[in-house]
Amino acid sequence: ELIQYSDLVQFMSVLVDLGLSARTQARIISGLKQFFHFLVIEDIITIDPAELLESPKLGRKLPDVLSPKEVDVMIQNIDLSKAEGERNKAIIETLYSCGLRVSELINLRFEDLFLTEGFIRVIGKGNKERLVPVNPTVEKYINEYADNSRAALPKINPDHSHIVFLNRRGSQLTRNMIFTLIKDLAIVSGITKTVSPHTFRHSFATHLLEGGADLRAIQEMLGHESITTTEIYTHLDQSMLREAIMSFHPRNLGN
Repeated sequence: ELIQYSDLVQFMSVLVDLGLSARTQARIISGLKQFFHFLVIEDIITIDPAELLESPKLGRKLPDVLSPKEVDVMIQNIDLSKAEGERNKAIIETLYSCGLRVSELINLRFEDLFLTEGFIRVIGKGNKERLVPVNPTVEKYINEYADNSRAALPKINPDHSHIVFLNRRGSQLTRNMIFTLIKDLAIVSGITKTVSPHTFRHSFATHLLEGGADLRAIQEMLGHESITTTEIYTHLDQSMLREAIMSFHPRNLGN
């Protein structure tokens, strides 16, 4: 017996009852639609039962934002007695101070570092290059790591010798290694927020915006192609928005 639209609706109601998130439901519906569309194209079925199936509305969930104090606490809780301590300190500071994506961090090369000039070159999505300013703290931590613990590695993979951040075996770090490092550090620091490499990027942008930075400048720093992405990415809390409106809107200036 062929699957009908009503069967799919019933199936989706079961997923709702299971407590699956709207995003997970949307992924499942997308898979079903692709599958039945393929069957129609291949003339295996004539009517697509998933054609009218609607995905749940997805609200864009903003990631948690760390306060500057929480970032400091995480850096202070890095165990510098361990061989990877200096590296981890440089990683966290670079993620936060430069707003890098995790892929950009693990692919950072020595030829991309222009620390004395005050910037690094980042290869972002679509191989697009951008220049990101770095503060003296980033310069200090990267130099300390490169000159000390990285230089003391017993062996460095020749294929990865140009990569800045390496694991204990002298090879390039993976995304999962960075995720694990940050998750463990958040636990040690007593931070209950959901923290990932992306959290530092989002915190970087939010703190810049709250500090009065221009949205276009933040767009350039993050490497967003569209300003719309930056507008969604960087948010102000309601109290700050209200304060800005009350302070600067001409209707509230008593004129």
